[in-house]
Amino acid sequence: YFTATLNAAKWGAELAKSNSKERIYVVEPLGDFENDPNLTDKRFPGNPTRSYRSKSPLKIIAELASWERHSDEEINHMITSLKKLSEEGKNVIYD
Repeated sequence: YFTATLNAAKWGAELAKSNSKERIYVVEPLGDFENDPNLTDKRFPGNPTRSYRSKSPLKIIAELASWERHSDEEINHMITSLKKLSEEGKNVIYD
């Protein structure tokens, strides 16, 4: 999965389940890719997040050295919203 917007990349890094440092990489897709069906048309018609997925590798070009995180309040709100979707059985992942 990858995105062409910094805001979506920040959310991906901030919400990733990891004990390591949050990272954002600049990547180049090395093959075909498609709109991410988990976000586009299901949640954000028209793909405003410019989110994609690919079965082909992504070449890392660089790591974004610094970026401004969302506020703790925004992140906690998003985590709460995602938890609610899960509890309601609405956290469907489309393969």
